[in-house]
Amino acid sequence: MKYRKEIVTTAGTLACAVSIGFFMQNTQSAERQTAQFAGAPLANSQASVLDVAEITLTSAEFSQAAPAASVEEDVTPVAAQEIVAPDPGDRPDMQAADAIDQPDTPDIQEAELQADCDIAANARPVAAAMVNLTLNAPCLPSERVTVHHSGLVFNQTTDAAGAFNITVPALAEEAVFIVAFTNGEGAVAQTTVEEMADFDRVALQWKGETGFQLHAREFGADYGSDGHVWSGAARDMSYAVTGQGGYISLLGDRDVPDGLLAEVYTFPTNAAKNSGDVALSVETEVAASNCGLEIEAKTLQTGSGIDITTRNLTLSVPDCDATGNFLVLNNLFEDLKVASR
Repeated sequence: MKYRKEIVTTAGTLACAVSIGFFMQNTQSAERQTAQFAGAPLANSQASVLDVAEITLTSAEFSQAAPAASVEEDVTPVAAQEIVAPDPGDRPDMQAADAIDQPDTPDIQEAELQADCDIAANARPVAAAMVNLTLNAPCLPSERVTVHHSGLVFNQTTDAAGAFNITVPALAEEAVFIVAFTNGEGAVAQTTVEEMADFDRVALQWKGETGFQLHAREFGADYGSDGHVWSGAARDMSYAVTGQGGYISLLGDRDVPDGLLAEVYTFPTNAAKNSGDVALSVETEVAASNCGLEIEAKTLQTGSGIDITTRNLTLSVPDCDATGNFLVLNNLFEDLKVASR
């Protein structure tokens, strides 16, 4: 496997608590437990043994002056004639002048400005149980925004026109999306995803540069092979639509400082051409950005959109002398059991 030097594999069964999903979605709960993983050896037998630090699972929880008049040399005064104001009713041009709109009052101007600044979000289902989510916030260009969906949370940034257009994996048939700016403003969009029953999904989300990765190895695939699906070989939704296998969606703006990011793996359980198991794992590389720190993540899993299981994870990363190693966390998800159709 070219992209890694060493692997640390956790041992034992992870007992963890399951929390309620976000915003009116059905979820599955379980008793709160914690598990520690210590002394797990490196999978690379040629390397020295590296102990994995403690892993804790807990329940889930925006002027110039006017010129002087010239002097006439000879001025003859005359009697002024009486001037009578014309009746507007007798002058069509006067009637037209009266019909000209008066300038907007402050209240009208404020109302028009408010209408121009309205925030609108829209959601519509697309292929592979995905949702096209759009946002229009013309008075909030280049602003950080947080997207919430059934416990899944990630950050986006509006463009120069205050908009974005993204595709998000649905986690529920009745999919609700909440878009919130840092100033407290936001919008809500909802749609029905009828294809949700045909797909299984797992998600991993985190904050900042933690090094977390979601991996799926389909039907016994080895690391680096065609059946190994991860951010470095994410595929696209065409694999799921045609029943060839799963794919990973990368969510969140990587340029947002300390932003919320997520990866979602989708598998077409009811249309798969192959049968067998899909092994799921969470991995993180020991790097300068996370070594010696405690890093946190959250996992979500749903089968056919019926319910959502969530787990929070806290992981103590080894010191920086272990940089380049990978920690592999198994048993955070239930592996997928697939029967070909």
